[in-house]
Amino acid sequence: MAAEESQFQLVTFQLGEELYGVNIMDVKEIVRLQNVRVIPNAPYYVEGIINLRGEIIPIIDLHKRFRIQALPRDAVDFEGGFIILNIDNSKIGIIIDKVARVVTVKAEDVKDPPQMLSGIGSEYIEGVIREETGYLIMLNIRKLFNAKELQKIIEIQ
Repeated sequence: MAAEESQFQLVTFQLGEELYGVNIMDVKEIVRLQNVRVIPNAPYYVEGIINLRGEIIPIIDLHKRFRIQALPRDAVDFEGGFIILNIDNSKIGIIIDKVARVVTVKAEDVKDPPQMLSGIGSEYIEGVIREETGYLIMLNIRKLFNAKELQKIIEIQ
């Protein structure tokens, strides 16, 4: 039983050149890229909203939030979409360049993040996992937005 508790699953995805992951328990679903309706006076990182089966979901552009260059939408390996996250009972979508896969991670394999990693402040990073081809950056979705920012995003809904 203890061995099961020391493992968890991450949904991994690409943003620019880096591989990121979020806990699968925080992921509601993954949807294909669709038109986003722009919201006037929204924070710079809020791309807009989508209507997903009658539910209004705010869409966040982590490229803007993290100052990462997005893959061109006409790139050969571009398979972008949205990951719909459940943050404190609110659904928020994040734009991704490419869904990778679901991976099982052992808790002891998660290392503390360095102070700065590819331009992202370490406050957003839960940990770093070494893989054969590089590193997987585990995001802490609850720290992506402070309480005031999260309230603004929820109000958009």
